[in-house]
Amino acid sequence: MKPIYLDYNATTPIASEVADAMYPFIEQHFGNPSSNHRYGAIAKSAIGEARQQVADLLGCNFDEIVFTSGGTESNNYAIRGAVLANQGNHIITSIIEHPAVLEVCHYLEQQGVQVSYVPVDEYGVVDMHSIESAIQTNTVLVTIMHANNEVGTIQPIAEIAELARKHNIIFHTDAAQSIAKIPTHVNELKIDLLSVAGHKLYAPKGVGALYVKEGIKLERLIHGASHEQHRRAGTENVASIVGLGAACKLARETCQQEYQRLKSMRDYLFRKINQSIPEIRLNGHPEIRLPNTLSISFPGIAANTLLKLVPEIAASVGSACHSGKINMSHVLAAMSVSEQDATGTIRFSLGKMTTEDEINHATELLVSAYANLINKKKVYASS
Repeated sequence: MKPIYLDYNATTPIASEVADAMYPFIEQHFGNPSSNHRYGAIAKSAIGEARQQVADLLGCNFDEIVFTSGGTESNNYAIRGAVLANQGNHIITSIIEHPAVLEVCHYLEQQGVQVSYVPVDEYGVVDMHSIESAIQTNTVLVTIMHANNEVGTIQPIAEIAELARKHNIIFHTDAAQSIAKIPTHVNELKIDLLSVAGHKLYAPKGVGALYVKEGIKLERLIHGASHEQHRRAGTENVASIVGLGAACKLARETCQQEYQRLKSMRDYLFRKINQSIPEIRLNGHPEIRLPNTLSISFPGIAANTLLKLVPEIAASVGSACHSGKINMSHVLAAMSVSEQDATGTIRFSLGKMTTEDEINHATELLVSAYANLINKKKVYASS
């Protein structure tokens, strides 16, 4: 049997509706969108439709969407592009950002750009006072993630954006984890730049988008021909772009009902485990977090050891981007989680294909494996 997949924050499978939309552009409609003949026209039209589908989900204009190779490129384009194209050499970000943001900031620091890393509280919520205190006359950009990939905590993006706007500072958010899970209307969030990663919302890997508010200036990241409204050179990945558009259309149609279903199952999973292991620790905000994300610290054991005992379950120890390393998560460290609790932390993230039967079976396996580990420790300690 296939393992029970509870790692949707790492990546999602391609939804059947998305695969169906992509298939003709893999097998039949192979034209270059820049070509002046029917093959090119079909591909160009498909990209236009996909661009509108992404714009509809975000509540923005058609021409404010730039297609990229994924969330990492979108973050690079937004952050580096804003710094290079606008006056100012100071960035404000948080210490719990994804490496696709933090590493860009570290690179820019080597180029002479100043970066302020603001703290978070015990729930992973960014300190608004720290952001305001960090603002300088040369601050050009504030970049804060919409929702954290490890613990699911949702940031007060609209309030942060309002603060940035008050000081005429560009505001960017990495929305890779929030898209299709919670509302991401750019006008309501009051943002200037927003990053999208296709493989987090049932589209293929290798495709993403960046929302660029009209009037925001960005230095081009990739140079070449005049693709993507002269913003991102390179022949478009038509099939994947079509897939991203279809995924955004699907998200717009199902987001509300999926929110309730996932939240209910996530809370059910926590209750089931908590009934048998009342000592577990919930990481992240208890209410203001993604409906599908559950980060739990199991006391007295190493999370990677527990997961090895249950190969029937696919989940993550800490951040999926750092799998294979036992080093303490920078997110949990920022939230003042103890090293012992961090070592025992597993992130479960649910998705469209998750069923209640899978949750029940996963709980039974986890509880049994945990009990075996604790019993072995007691025997070893007494011998």
